[in-house]
Amino acid sequence: MVQVNRILCAVDFSDYSPSVASYAQALAKCMNAEIIVLYVAPSLNQYVGFHVPPSSIENFVGEIVSGAEMTMDTFIDENFTDVSVTGRVATGYAAEEILETAHNEKVDMIVIGTHGRKGIDRILFGSVAEKVVKGSACPVLTIRPQS
Repeated sequence: MVQVNRILCAVDFSDYSPSVASYAQALAKCMNAEIIVLYVAPSLNQYVGFHVPPSSIENFVGEIVSGAEMTMDTFIDENFTDVSVTGRVATGYAAEEILETAHNEKVDMIVIGTHGRKGIDRILFGSVAEKVVKGSACPVLTIRPQS
């Protein structure tokens, strides 16, 4: 029988993130699993060399992470009840950080939202969810926004 003990819930704090959290919580309650909620802030390393001092970039990223940690606490309080939840904030490329966290934390499932981009938006922005699905060693539940 399949055991799901740890669920990674990847969020971006958009208006749609509570819906993703709702699915993760429902699964965790059914399976008596714990949840790791992950938000990935951009590292901004690609901006080094654009006449922006590295110390300014580091300070800016530090402020983003600090704000994200406060947002994470509020997000968990507002969206999770009666389940074991841990919040994490990472910096880097979202898909890579999600896959690395899933591997390091030995999660049994990933729950992630997808924006359902098409056409030029998909070409320009890519799909974090698609990269996670293709690279994950565990099942991935993708939640698409309702129109």
